[in-house]
Amino acid sequence: MLETLEHVTRPDPTWSVVWLHGLGADGHDFAPIVPELVRPEWPGIRFVFPHAPVRPVTVNNGTPMRAWYDLLGFDIASRQDAPGIRASIAEVERLIAREGERGIDPGRILLAGFSQGGAVALATGLRRQRALAGVVALSTYLPLADSAATEATAAGRGTPVFMAHGSQDPVVGERLGLLSRDALRDLGVDVAWHSYPMAHQVCMEEIQALGDWMQVRFAG
Repeated sequence: MLETLEHVTRPDPTWSVVWLHGLGADGHDFAPIVPELVRPEWPGIRFVFPHAPVRPVTVNNGTPMRAWYDLLGFDIASRQDAPGIRASIAEVERLIAREGERGIDPGRILLAGFSQGGAVALATGLRRQRALAGVVALSTYLPLADSAATEATAAGRGTPVFMAHGSQDPVVGERLGLLSRDALRDLGVDVAWHSYPMAHQVCMEEIQALGDWMQVRFAG
């Protein structure tokens, strides 16, 4: 089981959010977003921020760092570490299963991620046998896109997705995010898309929009 950082908004939470960080970061990276995001009327939520394994990353000259999978080249959409991505999907599934053991049904779990973490979140949500409440994919893309149509489940296609991207992102270009959005929509996925005049980052307007989207999930 991956090591995690956890934050509970109130005792006996009835929802969980599993949030995957980006390349080279760790679970602490998005923990500060909790007070900015959470609203007083929301149910109790357990935020789970896992730390990705440390591994050599090819594009960074083999330097070991926390990464959900290796990056084999700067063309991230065509040269993909498929075994690494699938191994991280399995690790995330273990975290989701643990939430189930703690009494949180998949229908009350949101899977979120930024950049590389968002890619794993999308790949995981699309292939699940039981639908999650939703997937949040920030400044990212859909990996393993060539196999998505054959591997996507009915539950995965029915899971709503929130995607947000910076129009000036130099790391994961917005064009790749748009192509991923369209690929998901072609599979029948309900994708809420948001674009902001920013780089590879998160902004307050984005957090507000995400909060609005999450509130709809909680109300359902």
